[in-house]
Amino acid sequence: MKKLAITTAAALTALAAFCAFGGYVYEGQWGTEGAGNGQFRDPTGVAVAPNGNVYVSDEFNDRIQYFTATGSFLGKWGSRGTGPGQFYQPWGVAVGLTGLVYVVDWRNHRIQYFTLSGSFIGAWGWEGSGFGRFSYPLGAAVARNGDVYVADSNNHRVQYFTSAGSFLGAWGSVGSGNGQFTYTSSVGIAPNRDVYVTDLDNDRVQYFTSAGSFLGKWGSLGSGDGEFVQPRGVAVAVNGNVFVADNNDRIQYFTASGSFLGKLGTSGSGNGQFNGPEDVAFSAKDVRLYVADYNNHRVQYFVDEAQFAVAPASLGRVKALFR
Repeated sequence: MKKLAITTAAALTALAAFCAFGGYVYEGQWGTEGAGNGQFRDPTGVAVAPNGNVYVSDEFNDRIQYFTATGSFLGKWGSRGTGPGQFYQPWGVAVGLTGLVYVVDWRNHRIQYFTLSGSFIGAWGWEGSGFGRFSYPLGAAVARNGDVYVADSNNHRVQYFTSAGSFLGAWGSVGSGNGQFTYTSSVGIAPNRDVYVTDLDNDRVQYFTSAGSFLGKWGSLGSGDGEFVQPRGVAVAVNGNVFVADNNDRIQYFTASGSFLGKLGTSGSGNGQFNGPEDVAFSAKDVRLYVADYNNHRVQYFVDEAQFAVAPASLGRVKALFR
């Protein structure tokens, strides 16, 4: 009994330290390769609505599917085409606080937006380099005020718009200097409205004010902590920490100014492993982290163990964590 008490005390001490760090551990997943409900052919984007439902862009099935927070299928929309509500390899997906769903229609060079159940509302953009036009856009994010930021990949810039698509501004050009990009792959917006952009072939993250003034950057090519191979999706937590999907088959996370905090994932197809993670998103209050696991044709989700610092956990859960 004494030995058990010591073991349990040690586990609780370790758990407290772990929670203070704010780690994420695997909780569940859904999806297999295919075209049926709940199946994917390369999921590229993931977003969480205010009601907790999860929206996934299903690239080669040319559709959006949505699910409960733990992956029960709720509905879908889309097919191959150029008409309203049709897609040609949709990429990023974003949901605003008002419940509008924005889809980056990659090869149609446009943004479409919908109700939470998939009813078409409107669209903007066509191929080109002028303001309001796109060249293979990849990612989008919605600010708290409803403005929509788009990673206009082959135009090497970020553009932003009102919630209905009226052009507001843009920044970026091709290059490796501050505020320049090779290809913009994703955008994430912090609670203070700073904008984080993954800079694909420069293997870095840059961040800006909401109007595009350069604030800072971090990252270089490699597999060490704080290094990237073609960083993909980016999401910002409520506390300002920045999570980046890295083609090293992992998720890394950082402070708002880029100091390395931690990572999760290794290469593979097992629980908590990735094969080309493409996008990341948070549920309300950052309780869960969702990852679009591209080449494994699934979505995985992870729980923030920091919740144990304020909510009781069963002894069995605690013991399981530290076996």
